Amino acid sequence: MRFVVVGAGAIGGIVGGKLHEAGDDVTFVARGANLEAIGSRGLTLETPEASSTLNVPVAASPADVAWHGDEIVLLSVKSQDTERALAQLEAAAPPTTPVVCMQNGVENERRVIRVFSNTYGMCVMCPATHLEPGVVQAHSSPVTGILDLGRYPSGVDETAALVAAALGSATFESVPTATIMAWKYRKLIMNLANAVEALCGVDARSSELATLAQVEGEACLEAAGIDVVSVERDAERRRDLIGLAGTRSGPWHGGSSWQSLARKSGEIEADFLNGEIALLGRLYGIDTPVNSLLQRLARDAARSGNAPGSQSVAEILSML
Repeated sequence: MRFVVVGAGAIGGIVGGKLHEAGDDVTFVARGANLEAIGSRGLTLETPEASSTLNVPVAASPADVAWHGDEIVLLSVKSQDTERALAQLEAAAPPTTPVVCMQNGVENERRVIRVFSNTYGMCVMCPATHLEPGVVQAHSSPVTGILDLGRYPSGVDETAALVAAALGSATFESVPTATIMAWKYRKLIMNLANAVEALCGVDARSSELATLAQVEGEACLEAAGIDVVSVERDAERRRDLIGLAGTRSGPWHGGSSWQSLARKSGEIEADFLNGEIALLGRLYGIDTPVNSLLQRLARDAARSGNAPGSQSVAEILSML
């Protein structure tokens, strides 16, 4: 299969790299130092079992990709970069191109389907690290990740089945799922702790602050009448498949928001995670002081270049 992976960070780099290793035709679209590193040295992909450097074609923009009409786009930029990536894709890719939103949050699919009718959601469970240009670490064993997908807003089709099969041949667990957004909303609730982890450190994921954020999230989904899979069903899906392990560069240190602060990227995804709950709260009359505060603090920390773990849980709780 032919894949164009837009965004060669932690998830895009690992998924694209593994598909390349499995024999699929993969082209990355990257930018900045990551583009330069992959273009000059290749992509270094580390797993708990091995490390390899892959010579995967990379382009600076979708306009630089040779489109043949049979490509599948794996969109793996952060949610705050979707509009830029989507504008570039619209100008280059055929309008019938399948676009798989391999991203956190639940807003990207709504944005993509305005432009591409064949839009797919993917629920990504894949512990990954990207702190150095051209280098990604996959930390899960025995499978690299769980990447279930389905059409947006619902349903499955031949394309979803083909993508799932390709991923299944590339060390991932993947099944076509008709109710993919219900799974992504459960992942959204989990991701409400990302800002807590980034601001207060990895141990804070299980803190009272994270729990309060998730309780607000559950209340908002219920008020909005949004279908979401249960905690038990989600845990059963991941059981015995996702396990953290180190690579030659060391152990997993933190999730995507933690890494955004560690890289001093100046941006963070909180507007589309905690901010999604703040939005639902305002639409449906649910108070969301915890998520609103975490959204603002995470955004301020990214803009200020603060290191991850610069605040304490007690300090943030006192602000409430």
